[in-house]
Amino acid sequence: MKDIIIIGGGPAGLTAALYGGRAKLDTLVLEKQFHGGQMINTNEVENYPGVLEITGPELSAAMYEHANRFGAKIAFEEVIGLEVNYPVKKVITTNGTYETKTIILAMGAKPRQLGVEKEQELWGKGVSYCAICDGGFFKDKEVAVVGGGDTAVEDALYLSRLAKKVYLIHRRNELRAAQVLQERLFASSVQVIWDSQVSKLYSEQTLTGIAITNIKTNEVTDMDLQGLFIAVGSVPATKLVNGVVELNEQGYILANEKCETNIDGVFAAGDIRQKELRQIITAAADGAICIYQAEKYILKTQ
Repeated sequence: MKDIIIIGGGPAGLTAALYGGRAKLDTLVLEKQFHGGQMINTNEVENYPGVLEITGPELSAAMYEHANRFGAKIAFEEVIGLEVNYPVKKVITTNGTYETKTIILAMGAKPRQLGVEKEQELWGKGVSYCAICDGGFFKDKEVAVVGGGDTAVEDALYLSRLAKKVYLIHRRNELRAAQVLQERLFASSVQVIWDSQVSKLYSEQTLTGIAITNIKTNEVTDMDLQGLFIAVGSVPATKLVNGVVELNEQGYILANEKCETNIDGVFAAGDIRQKELRQIITAAADGAICIYQAEKYILKTQ
């Protein structure tokens, strides 16, 4: 019987493991692939408080070591089922079944990709899915943002304060972003390219340019760029809990500020839950909150 089982080994899960171990709770992290989550795809991290400069893999390794130091156990097993509607909850993996008093869901989310050749290869080498995270690397350079929603417009406006030139590429002839954001965009220096999609990425060791195709005329245009920011949404890893806990329309877990889901003793942390900002620091904060609430729940139900 475990006190806490954490599903997912990204920054939310590893922080929860650290706090759980430090609280002397019997804590187990289950991760199906590798620890670190999306963090390991980040070439440089400059906005984690107290760490001036570190790579994503280095920060992931440090979090993993920190959690281990306080006694949290991490097993690399894929979770394939959950039984949560009982005081003793069950987590079923490809290797067997664990019993636990509480569960923390921290499986994360992945940025929705364009599906263009070289996109994965150039992730962190000119291609980014987070302007706030990586915008500082493109000061005085030419960049483009792909998308037409609030995030894409906000990213373009943010980058316009840093980059030499910013383009916003959208496959339709109107934006989906809030009207106030559109007004700011059209008053800015950002150049909008309508009815177009990115069809090719050019690179040497890093991104050097893109090709865009007009979806109405099929005309192809090459553009020299150093940065491409993709903001076409994200995909939460909630397949496991679909029908188990409440999700919003986009598939993210609905959890309150205490990270509590609609199921007693089941919490959600990090990018998997509905929230405004998805960053390493906000995921870590969720992990700490979950342990505090899980410990309270365990004491209350003993």
